[in-house]
Amino acid sequence: MEPLPIPAPGERTSQTVRRFRDVGGPVVPIELPGKVNAWMVCSYESVSEVLLNDGTLYSKNAGNCPALHDGTIPPDWPLRQLVQGDHLLTKDGDDHRRLRGLVNRAFTPARVAAMAPRIQELTDGLLDRMAGAGEEVDLVRYFSEPLPIAVICELFGVPEEERRRLREWTNVLLFHTATPQEAGEAAAAMLGYLHAFIERKRVEPGDDLTSGLIAVQEDDGDRLSDDEMLWILWLVLIAGHETTVHMIANAVVALCADPAVVPGADDQDAWEKVVEEALRSRNSVLNVMFRYPLQDVQVTGTKIPAGELIVVGLGGAGTDPARYGPDAERFDPSREPDAHVGFGRGPHFCLGAPLARLEVRIALSSLFGRYPGLRLAVGADEIDYTPSLITEGPVRLPVVLGPRS
Repeated sequence: MEPLPIPAPGERTSQTVRRFRDVGGPVVPIELPGKVNAWMVCSYESVSEVLLNDGTLYSKNAGNCPALHDGTIPPDWPLRQLVQGDHLLTKDGDDHRRLRGLVNRAFTPARVAAMAPRIQELTDGLLDRMAGAGEEVDLVRYFSEPLPIAVICELFGVPEEERRRLREWTNVLLFHTATPQEAGEAAAAMLGYLHAFIERKRVEPGDDLTSGLIAVQEDDGDRLSDDEMLWILWLVLIAGHETTVHMIANAVVALCADPAVVPGADDQDAWEKVVEEALRSRNSVLNVMFRYPLQDVQVTGTKIPAGELIVVGLGGAGTDPARYGPDAERFDPSREPDAHVGFGRGPHFCLGAPLARLEVRIALSSLFGRYPGLRLAVGADEIDYTPSLITEGPVRLPVVLGPRS
C-alpha cells in the first residue's frame, strides 16, 4: 500500500484516522507533513498492542529513530518541537518512572479531589461572566478554553496575565499549518519564558507545584536537573490544558446533537458516564507521536522495521467497530461500560487523567445545569475544528444559551 497522506484536504483529522482504519486496516503506512513516512496503528487491537509493550518493544526516545538524526528528516521539521526534549513523553524505563513519580505528586487522588471546590468556583465565575455576553456566545472563548487554562496555571503558579501567551504558543506548536520558522520561534519563546519563570519562582516561591518541584530539586539536586525541570513544565502546561479545552467542547457538541441524553445537573454518576463516553467516542487526543520499535516487530500481522516512526491513532481505537460494535461512532452514555484508550494505557497512561475527568464533569454538569436548553447556534457540519494532527476540537463553538434554570 502506498503511504496515505495526513492531513487530508477538506477532512477533519478524526475523520482521516477513522478512514485509514476502515480502508487500510489496523496498521497503515502514512505520509506526514514534510513528506516524512511513518506508520499509524489505528484499531483498538493494534493501538493496545503497541501501548502495552512500551519500554520493551517500543521506545519514546527519539534517539532510537535514525531518520531524525541521519538527515532523512530535515532539522527544521516542525514536529521535532514536540517529540524531542528531556521530558516524560521522551523517556523510557527507569528514567520515565523517576520523572513520573515526581510529576505524579501534582495529580494524586487526594490533591485532585481537594481541587474540586476551586474548579467549581472558577466554573461558576466563567458562567456568570458568560451570562452577560448575550444570548449567543462562543463557548470556546468564554468557557471551554479559559477554564482548563486557569486550573493548570493556578496549580503551577502561572500569573493570570501571562496565561494567554502559553495558549498562543501551544496553538502554534500543535497546528500542522505552522511553518518551520513559526514552530521554532514558538518553541524558543515558550522555553525562554519557562526558564525565566522558574528563576522567578526560585527567588519568590509560592504555594504552587512549580515551587514544590524546585524544593525537591534543591533538596536532592541529582534527582531533577535544570533541563528536566524546564521540560516538565513544558509538558504539563501544554498537555494540562490543551486536551481538556477540546474535550469539553467536543462533549458539548455531542450532547447538543441528542438532548435526550443530557443528565440532570445533580446526577453526578450519569455525568461521569457522559465523560467516559466522550473520552471513548469524542476524544480530543487523536494521535500520539511517536513510538520507535527497538527491533523489527509484527503489529497485528504487519511488519514494522526497527527505528521507524509509529503514530498511535487513539482516535481510531475509540470508535473501532471491531471492539465496540457497528454503532461504535454513536455517542451513547447509556452503553455498557467498556475499556477505552482515551488516556492511553500501559506505563505512559496519562498522569492528568483524574484532573481531566474532574474538570470535564464539573464543567458539563454546571453548564447544562445553568442552561438546560443550551443548543448549537450553527449546524454541526458548520463548526471549524483545529488543524492539528494530535488534538481536535472546535476553534469556535457558537451556542444559544437559552433560559437559565
